[in-house]
Amino acid sequence: MHKPGDLINIVTKDDSFTGIYIPQKDEKFISIKLDNGYNIGIDKRKIKEIKVIKEYKEEKREIPKTKQKKGLKKISILHTGGTIASKVDYKTGAVTAKFTPEELLEMFPELKDIANIDSRLIANIMSENMNFSHYNLMAKEIEKEINKGADGIIITHGTDTMHYSSAALSFILEDLSIPVILVGAQRSSDRGSSDASLNLISAVYFIANSDFAEVAICMHENIDDENCLILPGLKSRKMHSSRRDAFRTVNTIPFAIVNTENKSIKFLRKEYNARSNKKLRLKLFDEKIKVGILKSHPHMYPEEFLSYKDFDGLVIEGTGLGHIPTDKEILEAVKKIKAVMVMAPQTIYGRLQMNVYSTGREIQGLGILGNYSDMTPETTFIKLAWLLSNYKKEEVKELITKNLRGEISERTEKEAFLI
Repeated sequence: MHKPGDLINIVTKDDSFTGIYIPQKDEKFISIKLDNGYNIGIDKRKIKEIKVIKEYKEEKREIPKTKQKKGLKKISILHTGGTIASKVDYKTGAVTAKFTPEELLEMFPELKDIANIDSRLIANIMSENMNFSHYNLMAKEIEKEINKGADGIIITHGTDTMHYSSAALSFILEDLSIPVILVGAQRSSDRGSSDASLNLISAVYFIANSDFAEVAICMHENIDDENCLILPGLKSRKMHSSRRDAFRTVNTIPFAIVNTENKSIKFLRKEYNARSNKKLRLKLFDEKIKVGILKSHPHMYPEEFLSYKDFDGLVIEGTGLGHIPTDKEILEAVKKIKAVMVMAPQTIYGRLQMNVYSTGREIQGLGILGNYSDMTPETTFIKLAWLLSNYKKEEVKELITKNLRGEISERTEKEAFLI
């Protein structure tokens, strides 16, 4: 039986092909890499015979243990999966990930001169499969690293839901005394256009050379390989499916710009929590809490609202200043919902003003909260779930529109739109 990396010969009804076997998801074809470097797929129905010419044997080599350097800060890198530590073996077609300090320093040798790196895997999960239990796991592992004396922590994370996780950790980690930076990559480390190296190195450099002590995201500033931005964990969002500068702040500006080549950190905001001797406290999620997100749109049906009637919480992405359809059937459905209902702006940017039109005033009378909030729908979802996990229902209704961690801007800044 052939295995990934084996040199095989395939005989079909009309021809013969020799190449390295590459596994693929489509079971109707067998793929091989030819000597000329091209991959071809061969229909299994046409194959008469497959012979293994040479079995693939992975070369094993020892990587020297890393040595700690005096005077450098200790940074713990906790991996949850994602693209940033992934590399494709083009011989076997397999995707491998590197998680030990030695493997990571082999991939990113620049790190050894910036900080003493400890690195380990805490979960290996696609970010779209994250749930509240994973937020709790990350928080507990962060607490362990802080107790071990880490000067800063990096979480490597898939980019699709990284802004959900950064919001969750911002709420869970109370009295945080060191920086926790989430880092992702839009393109894997083996690709020439990868953003993995700059994002990770910039995050390490920022931790090692600043007094910052909050939860943040570190990703490309633009499509060039020059700067990375330090983005607030509660007011950022993935705004593009594939660009390396996909992450943007919403209703505020980034904390800082990092340029590792020039060895510079330019702070754009003075207001941030600095390092301290505070004792970390964890306020975790109730993993059984049910919170949904419903997007308001034309031609809605009452059943769309009623599907959430037994949930604990519901975030409604309202149109404009915070509206939903107000025909009789919709309003009757809203009245039946037991969940704590909170409005969020589907416009993404801007602030809710639910007192301007009669529509907004009417739905507030039905118990829909969130007026004057400028939280993104994602942060609203995370905050609502976290509040329901830690407070009584009446307290939740009061706290949802109070600024607890910097999630709600005190004023709307014109320069923060589409930056």
